[in-house]
Amino acid sequence: MRMIAFAVPILLAVLFAAARAFPDGPIGLDRLWERIGGPADQGPVDFTRLMRRADPNDALACPRELCPDARADIVSPVWDVPYHDLRERLRAVILADPGARQVAEATPGRGDRFVVRTPVWRFPDTVDVMVLPVAGGGATVAIYSRSLLGRSDFGANLARIRGYLADPRVAAGTRPAQP
Repeated sequence: MRMIAFAVPILLAVLFAAARAFPDGPIGLDRLWERIGGPADQGPVDFTRLMRRADPNDALACPRELCPDARADIVSPVWDVPYHDLRERLRAVILADPGARQVAEATPGRGDRFVVRTPVWRFPDTVDVMVLPVAGGGATVAIYSRSLLGRSDFGANLARIRGYLADPRVAAGTRPAQP
């Protein structure tokens, strides 16, 4: 009995290590979460019609006029840079995360979309980013980050968005959001 009690934690540790090392493999974490929750990419959002989830597992940064029906956690500031520069800055910051991959490129009326996986358990979150030009040559942004799994994200999506906006590569050139 002692041998079994000793072997079980070791076996579980080996299985977890294998699941992390080969996430797309037959016992990989990415495949497990896909079997449980569906595809990691939850598809695009329309910020003008966005309705927030009832469960606290999403976060939103948005200019007031773009997301009229959704309560934003952060009212987006305005950057004194052209929108294409801001888009490239944000893409660089997001893709610097080893758990992030871009799944859709911006098209008219749609932003860039990413799947970002949490570091240890590789839970998939979908992050939509739409950068918009504003009068005078500046830009603003809408970011919606949402979890695929779980009722709560323990603030991970909001922390992610705050991290993106506070990153020095992105934050340079901002001015406060208009009241």
